[in-house]
Amino acid sequence: MSIIVNLDVMLARRKVKSKDLAQAVGITVQNISLLKSGKVKGIRFATLEAICKYLDCEPGDILEYVKEDK
Repeated sequence: MSIIVNLDVMLARRKVKSKDLAQAVGITVQNISLLKSGKVKGIRFATLEAICKYLDCEPGDILEYVKEDK
């Protein structure tokens, strides 16, 4: 996959637990876990905005594009 999710890195930097983020954003801990592992096909902008607001970061701090070699 060419989009890397660095949510686990941001959680560690901010010393925030997945449970606390899930509660603040209004999604389940399981969905946070799926996001952290990159096993989701999409994310709502409202959810991304809420995550960024809570973690005081930019979307680019969470999502990273990596060019695939062919």
